[in-house]
Parts: sequence; structure tokens; C-alpha cells
Amino acid sequence: MAGDAKKLQPIIIKRVRKGQHGSHAGAWKIAYADFVTAMMAFFLLMWLLGSTTEGDKKGIADYFSSPLKIALLSSGSGAGDASHVVKGGGQDLTRTTGQVKRGEIEAPRDTVNLRVLKAEQMRAEAARLESLRRRVEEKINANERLAALRSQILLDMTAEGLRIQIVDAEGRPMFASGSAQMLPEMSELLRELGGVLATVPNRLTLEGHTDALPFPGGERGYSNWELSADRANASRRELLAGSLPDEHVLRIQGLAASVPFVATDPSASANRRISILVMNREAEERALRSGMPSLPEPGPLLPAAIDPSPATPAR
Repeated sequence: MAGDAKKLQPIIIKRVRKGQHGSHAGAWKIAYADFVTAMMAFFLLMWLLGSTTEGDKKGIADYFSSPLKIALLSSGSGAGDASHVVKGGGQDLTRTTGQVKRGEIEAPRDTVNLRVLKAEQMRAEAARLESLRRRVEEKINANERLAALRSQILLDMTAEGLRIQIVDAEGRPMFASGSAQMLPEMSELLRELGGVLATVPNRLTLEGHTDALPFPGGERGYSNWELSADRANASRRELLAGSLPDEHVLRIQGLAASVPFVATDPSASANRRISILVMNREAEERALRSGMPSLPEPGPLLPAAIDPSPATPAR
């Protein structure tokens, strides 16, 4: 019986299923990825520390030691240089050593000697005015009618610029006697000059002059002062008719007989003249700054072709 009981005892077979722990087979990959990420962060941190200046490092250290104080004192942008992607870093990302921020070193400066620069500008302007003088002479000589007036046209360089003076000669006046009515030859001359003067940016001063012969009752009525101003203004209109821009005329002056061309003879016909001053920059700035015109220099000695003898009252 005992033997039969052993035979009837059930046989239990345990089978081990493979792949029971398959869900943990890729755990090493996650750990490796975390390790690689940590190493990348470490190297990135080392690179940032290498490219950060000492001043920014000190700012970061101060921030972590007392963040509230730094937040109150700063403008809110935090430590470092907010104008760069890498705070406190430079601009060259290929550099392996630390870079210095702009402003921490003194940048080279280009120094300009203002006195030398001003002298060069004055030389260039003097050369331009000298070229203008030659063009005026060429324009006059190219016209037969104007060439006949060449002895009455005086060109000279002054401290204020190029001065063009058109003076009366005995028997060859520019205006009708005692009026601002311009004669045809004078009108043609001024129109030709207007075209030439329009080629330079310099501004002009127009001055009218008369001789010392007074008008009857001129002390209270129409006098040489009004006459000289009217003649200067009439000259301005003819220059504009010759294509001179209106903004090129800075001022118009009627000086009567206060600045005679022939000082020894106030009634000489050469004292009746129109003066066109092409001002240089210094003279223009001085005129605009002061608001008061400076008296022109006395004219040069008369050429032999101009008769300085007193004229009849044909102002």
C-alpha cells in the first residue's frame, strides 16, 4: 500500500519562463544617457567659466552671497553683459581662452588736430576761390562787349574771400545819374557773373557805394545811403536773373560814400561802384555770429585805364 501511495503522488514540474525581467533590459541606456548629459553640462560649465571675465565672476559671486542687495542696486539685467548670448563673454565663440569685455580696456582713439584740419580747409577754400577768379576772367574775356569793361572790373583776394568790384569810369557809368536804373552793359555783366558764382557754395555780400556829392535836400529825404542800397539790391536782382540761387546772397549793404575807393578824392567817379564779396567760411560764420557786417578794406590803387578825376554830378 505504501508503494501504491508513492506511485499516486503527483509530479510537479516547474517551468521558468524566459524574458520575465525583460522590462529592465534597457535601463543601462537611460543611465548612460544621463551620464553623457551630465558630462556635456560639465564641459559647458567649464567653457563658460573660461570665457567669463574676472569682473563677471565677482558679480556672480556677489549675487549668490547677497542676491537681494545686487537686485536692488542693479538695473534688473543681472550680472554680466546682457548684450551677448553668453553673459559676460566676448564675441568670438571660437576662442579657447578668456576674453575681455569692451570697456574694460582703453580702446584706441583717432586723434584729429583741429588746427591742422582747419588750415587744410582754408587752403582748399582759397584754391576754390582762386579757381573762381580765373573762371570769371575767362568769362569776361570771352565776351567782346564785356571785355570792353575789363578795365572797370577789379578782382582781388582779401581776408574775407574773393572781391569783385565794378567801378564807374569817366563817360562809362553803370547806372543812370542819381538813380538805380541799370545800364544794359552792367545788366549783362551781372547776369554772366551770376551764372559763374552759382557754381560755388560760398555766400555773397553785395555792397553799393557812391561818391560824396550830396543830393539836394538829401539829409532828410532820398540820399546817397538810399541810392547805394537800391543799386546793390538792383545788382542782386540781375545776379538772380543769371541763375544765382537766392539763398547764396547773405546780405546787402548800402554804404554811400563811407568807404571811398579813391580816398584822396571823395568825388571821384571810381568811388561809385558795386562790390561783390564771395565770402569764405570764416567770414560767413563771423557775419552770422555777430550779425554786424565788417567794413570792407579800401580798394586797391586805380589802374591807369580808370580816370580818377572828379566827375560832374552824375552819381
